[in-house]
Amino acid sequence: MTLSAGDYSATFLPEVGMLGASLTWCGVELLSLHGGVQAFREGHTTGLPLLAPWANRLSRRQFRVGRVDVDIRGVDLHTDANGLPIHGTMVGPIVWEVVRSSATRLAARHRYDSPAFPFPHELEVDARLTEDGLRVATSVRPIGRRRVPVSFGWHPYLRLPGKRSAWVLGLPARRHLELDELGIPTGGSTREPAGEHPIGARTFDDLYALGRDRLLTLESDDLRIELRFGAGYPFAQVFAPRGKEFIALEPMTAPTDALVKGTARLVEPGQRFAAGFRISASGAAP
Repeated sequence: MTLSAGDYSATFLPEVGMLGASLTWCGVELLSLHGGVQAFREGHTTGLPLLAPWANRLSRRQFRVGRVDVDIRGVDLHTDANGLPIHGTMVGPIVWEVVRSSATRLAARHRYDSPAFPFPHELEVDARLTEDGLRVATSVRPIGRRRVPVSFGWHPYLRLPGKRSAWVLGLPARRHLELDELGIPTGGSTREPAGEHPIGARTFDDLYALGRDRLLTLESDDLRIELRFGAGYPFAQVFAPRGKEFIALEPMTAPTDALVKGTARLVEPGQRFAAGFRISASGAAP
């Protein structure tokens, strides 16, 4: 389903995990759909995917959230190079129910009830396109008696014209969270000031705790992309692997491994948690 407003168009696939498959500004594609939709069907992230019920990695397959034991040792999950379960269970050919649609808006819902995450809840994604860009709001509502831990995120793979080494990455003032060799937070952190710097030969797989300023930017000679995270996204992962012409600036509701460490926010039955982010572009139109 394709939305259009002003100089923007956006395409989402409710029948394939509510994947954001395209976002263009003045005809320029801002997303990297490497591997195509088929890669997403097979469990690989690409484009603009939702990572739920957790983003990034879990350090263990057996843990406890409140009074609930979680055991995913026998569940077939996507894993990273170290065998850790990564990016939840929603990447793949999962059908979402469209509940509202128009030329500029698409809202879809998924009822989550799986032994992989024994906290029944309803997920809703509300994507709205305006002349100012794309806003994506995601909400979680418990549908049972259990409180639901919130640890989801999004993984926008962004691209600009030209080589990645020449792109300029802008990050706000933040705490750079220390990760161990498996990509799990150690508890240490370093404060870093806001700044904009060329990516050059650098690679990233870094986790940040953000302050009140939650604007991340990516810029080339003629185009600037801005991602503004709302209050529900206090963490960001920046991912730019070697040899790839994309960079991911990922809004996260909780830090990596929050479910295992017991630091994820809990949503009470009868309540709803919502978080939003916006992607916009500016520059010289082609």
